Amino acid sequence: MSKIIASAGIRGARKIFDRVSKKYDEAMEKFGPSAEVNFTNTGYYLPIIYGILGHKIEKLEDMKPVFDQCKVLIPPPVRSEHHLPYLAPALDAGMAALFLEEMEEGIRYLAEPDFYLKGEDVTEDNIWLGAADDVILRKRGVEFVDGTAPGFAAILGKAPTDEIAVKIAQELQEKNLYVFMASGRDGKEGFSDQLVRAGVQIGWPTRLVSFSPYTSGAVFAVGFATRAAMSFGGLEPGDFRKILIYNKDRIFAFALTFGEVTDEWYANGLGIVNYGFPIIADTPIPEVLPTGICTYEHVVSNVPYDKMVARAVEVRGLKVAVTKVDVPVAYGPAFEGERVRGDAIYIEAGGPKADTTVELVTSAEMDEIEDGKIEVVGPNIDDMKKGDRIGLAIRVWVAGRTMQEDFEPILERQVHHLVNYAKGVMHIGQRDIAWIRISEDAVKKGFRMEHFGQILHDKFHQEFGGICDKVQATIYTDPEKVKDVLAEARAKYAVRDARVEGMVDEDEPIFYSCTLCQSFAPTHVCVVTPERPGLCGAYSWLDCKAAYEIDPTGPNQPIEKGDTIDAFKGQWSGVNEFVKKASRGSVDFYNAYSIMDSPMTSCGCFECISALAPMCNGLMTVDRDYSGMTPCGMKFTTLAGSVGGGAITPGFVGHSKYNITSKKFVKAEGGILRLVWMPQRLKEEIRDKFTALATELGVPDLLDRVADETVGTTEEEILPFLQEKEHPALTMDPIM
Repeated sequence: MSKIIASAGIRGARKIFDRVSKKYDEAMEKFGPSAEVNFTNTGYYLPIIYGILGHKIEKLEDMKPVFDQCKVLIPPPVRSEHHLPYLAPALDAGMAALFLEEMEEGIRYLAEPDFYLKGEDVTEDNIWLGAADDVILRKRGVEFVDGTAPGFAAILGKAPTDEIAVKIAQELQEKNLYVFMASGRDGKEGFSDQLVRAGVQIGWPTRLVSFSPYTSGAVFAVGFATRAAMSFGGLEPGDFRKILIYNKDRIFAFALTFGEVTDEWYANGLGIVNYGFPIIADTPIPEVLPTGICTYEHVVSNVPYDKMVARAVEVRGLKVAVTKVDVPVAYGPAFEGERVRGDAIYIEAGGPKADTTVELVTSAEMDEIEDGKIEVVGPNIDDMKKGDRIGLAIRVWVAGRTMQEDFEPILERQVHHLVNYAKGVMHIGQRDIAWIRISEDAVKKGFRMEHFGQILHDKFHQEFGGICDKVQATIYTDPEKVKDVLAEARAKYAVRDARVEGMVDEDEPIFYSCTLCQSFAPTHVCVVTPERPGLCGAYSWLDCKAAYEIDPTGPNQPIEKGDTIDAFKGQWSGVNEFVKKASRGSVDFYNAYSIMDSPMTSCGCFECISALAPMCNGLMTVDRDYSGMTPCGMKFTTLAGSVGGGAITPGFVGHSKYNITSKKFVKAEGGILRLVWMPQRLKEEIRDKFTALATELGVPDLLDRVADETVGTTEEEILPFLQEKEHPALTMDPIM
């Protein structure tokens, strides 16, 4: 490592120490030592400090030992780089800089509670999102697990022009990377301000995340990576070596700096290098080319703007799979969260103000269709005017030697994502409740109706090539033809629903694994059965079957169920053998239908968590979208930190929303008859299927007997309600 960089970084760390020490003294005087400090809705305290040192900061006074530690880590001032005896102290100074800036941001949350926004979206008045809460961490973490997002770029500074900023941001998006942005310089205009001025949508949904206007905002990016190691990797706070190695090997991140690099930036850079994240600069700062801590080079400088992203990807060792889709707009998962609203809308199909929009994908014989044939029946966009609302039918036929009828709904479900990846196209819903908006900008760039078919043709071949030999599509805008497709689709949907809902675990000799999450939680193995979908809600038994057909060596492998060991709790000999092998001996067995006796492991990507409610002799469940307190005394974020990481945790289990309405849901403890509390919004989301199952069990009004946050958020508060409603859990056998 360059001694020039090392000495500058040490100077920067000392400047940061002096600045944060002053702010700490002011905060102690104003708020007192017992003032609470935290990042909103996170269960990891100040995560870098918690992860690396194992130290919980809950109050201002808890920061004092960390300041003492930083004094030890930062070397005394050096007269020149030639007086620096060795370079390890510079890396220590960089880590100290991160600790100090994280405390600085903790003080900001205390002193200015409304400075940062809460949630995923920016507003017209404020673009600073601050620390990602744990709901966002879980939701976005899934994309790092399944490879949808291979890594992130952390940006400091301001590009020389808005046009360059937009070009670099879009190039990062097209490579499916997240972009984490902190300051310009000293709180002045930075990269995120440039994007906003250029009309680019920023926020978590578009993967352009504006953390903070200050350099210290870099800790939100590093904190995200640290929390990922603890949350998905199951690593213990304080095990700094494993956390740093985990990030080097699994979180593919790098830093981009624009403009003059200050001493404080050097200090942050040294801290980031500890994680194995290299730095790519546009200015001629000293380079650090030998490998060592990072996979390849540590610092690469003076990189031209048109080569900056490619060079960063190369230096970090990222394997980015970007396949071209033949459409006239930018295309990639980063654009899935883009909104098309108001004056930006050119055409709207479906939704509350337009005619029905329907999607249908079915199989065909090889000689029945022509690969790549795409037709538009009815008016095209050139025949429409801005503001028109229309009906639309997207009809796709797929032929292949290994294509099966069971695969049709799996492919059809991909329409939502694949269409949404087109910049300027917004897609909501599926089946016959789809809602599509096309922006004026996309129309100006040449997007037309046939491009829906082109997207599905290209992506079905790319992602489902194992089962798709031919793909043909017709886009209907003619109102009468749309009605014809709608009638055909609804008849097909009814047949499919009966097929899926009629499947039971007892009838299938083969289950499927899902080990996608092992990139983050190495000991977790999801066993997907017909009646127990993946914890994330994204993979059903049929999905896994299709995935195995597509990629026989992928994460979804068939599992011979074997002999039944316990039909009531859901344990089989073949499943046990697979789980033990796939978890590398960490897990010998688990029960698929129990929460109290060796429940299934959880990764961290689960949609919901169920937990014991002992006073009520029942169970509660909470989904990741609910941020309030629950009757078990923990919010979802805290629960997730306890349950995730591949551990078996009796009394707690992660699961999907759909799993709640399965007959096998915690069957060993009495199934849904044990559910005594869930968030009101979740109740409404699953009401129809839940009520159908409850009716079979003889309690058709069960959901109305289940408490929610409007009744209370403690067991003491909800128990009288349960007694009044005569909830069946109160008269069942003791759950413990």
